[in-house]
Amino acid sequence: MGRAAAVIGKIGWYWASLMGDNHYRRYVEHLGRAHPGAPVPSEREYWRMRHAAADANPGARCC
Repeated sequence: MGRAAAVIGKIGWYWASLMGDNHYRRYVEHLGRAHPGAPVPSEREYWRMRHAAADANPGARCC
């Protein structure tokens, strides 16, 4: 049962990464390492900034 639980955990982590569930957590960790003392936006503010940046620089998106 331990191996099955480990595989399920890895699949869950991968799925969360694809869906963006852990982006904010990783961003906060990055801020702490690279910019200590910088103000940490709320999760809501983070997603607003992220979507605004994507809209301003669409890159290779189709739409």
